[in-house]
Parts: sequence; C-alpha cells; structure tokens
Amino acid sequence: MRWNSLRGALLVCLLPALLLGEAPRRLTIAAASDLQTVLPDIVRAFERTAPARVSVSYGSSGNFFAQIQNGAPFDVFLSADVEYPRQLADAGLADPSTLQLYATGHLVVWARRESKIDLSRGLAALTDARIRRVAIANPKYAPYGRAAVAALRDARLYDAVQPKLVMGESLAQTAQLVESGNADVGVLSRSLVLGPTLMAEGTYADVRASYPAIDQAGVVVKASREPALAQAFIAFLRRADTGTQLERFGFARPSR
Repeated sequence: MRWNSLRGALLVCLLPALLLGEAPRRLTIAAASDLQTVLPDIVRAFERTAPARVSVSYGSSGNFFAQIQNGAPFDVFLSADVEYPRQLADAGLADPSTLQLYATGHLVVWARRESKIDLSRGLAALTDARIRRVAIANPKYAPYGRAAVAALRDARLYDAVQPKLVMGESLAQTAQLVESGNADVGVLSRSLVLGPTLMAEGTYADVRASYPAIDQAGVVVKASREPALAQAFIAFLRRADTGTQLERFGFARPSR
C-alpha cells in the first residue's frame, strides 16, 4: 500500500512535465513606443515559430539606452533610431554582428476629431492661433522628438511653434497628452496613429518638411541569457511577411 501511495505521488509530480514538456524559453525586449501597435502581432507570429515566450516593454529609446548601460536585463533592444544600438555595440554592451535595420518611420501631425482643427496644411497648421499647445516627444530621449524639431526648423516654423511645445517622455506619452486634451495637436509617428485607438479618435496628416531619415535598428544585448533566441528574433524582423506587417502600420522598408 505504501509503494502504491509513493508511486501515485511520483506520478502527480511528474505529470505536468510529461504533459507540458520542456518549459518555453523567455525573451525580453525593450521596444520604442512607435512599435506598440504592430509589435504584438509580430511577437505572436514569432512565438509560433520558436519555443519561446516573449515579453515586451515599451518606452523611449533614450531611456532604454540608459537602462541597458546600467545593466537592465533585456535580451533585445529595438530602438527608434540606429545610433543608440550602435553606441551600445561600440561600448561592448551589445553584439555588433546583430545590429540590424528593420524599418524606417515617418512623422505625422495628429489631432482629436472633436477639435475640428484642419491639418491639411501639415506643420503650418501649428501656427493657428487656436492651437495653444503642441506635443512632441522629448528630443533628449526620443528620436521622433529630434525629427520633429528638425522638421519644424526645415519648415522655418520652429521659432513660431516653440512657445507652444509640451513634451512627452516617449511617443506614447506624447499621444496621451493630445488624447487627454492637455495638448491640441501632436507630432507623432505614422505607426501610432494607424493603430485602432488613434484612428478612431482623430485625424492626421503626413509631415512634408524634411527631417533626417528615422531608420530604426535592433540589436542583441550582450548580457542576454538567450543570445541565439534573440538573434532569431532580430532575423525574424527582416522576413518578407514581417516587413509587410510593418508597412501596414506606416513603416517603410529600411532605406539601407
């Protein structure tokens, strides 16, 4: 009787392992905020090809850059530019052989539909006297914020618009400033405004002024506990079907 009881206990302990097999590996990604509309679908597609569970944190590229410099436990860094990943690689904090461009982003101006603001003039609309606050991502941390400033300068509008500027720490926070009414217009990424929430709530127009190409790159963090899996994810971003998914949300294929 005691042997039967012991055997039963052993089966209870082993059954989960027999049924579930080896536990999936875990991959952690630090991703720029402009990816939050498209990356969840890409992650799900990747998980169907690999024995992995992927968790993603969204924020400003500059903040993630600082966190990784201070030892944050990420496996992959998907930046809204190429310079942050390149600097990490140069400092020995990321694997330079994995640095990969995955998309090029675009700027738009966006406003709540209820505001009745005519955005057909693009950036020039920001000089409208009815517009009191214009939200951009903080250029200190966010590549899209730096691109917004460059576009305003190229259009010779920066001096007129600068007193109206309010800044979000990331693109997502910048969008929230406009959604909440704390800003009248936001200079955002096309990828964010093509998401279901902002599309339903507002209108947008592309920024036609010149600004440096927003070439976005990913890299495997040197301290990754799953370097092979992380490299597989970086490679997955350059698949044709992944590129098509990125294009659906307003990205272009990498310019180089």
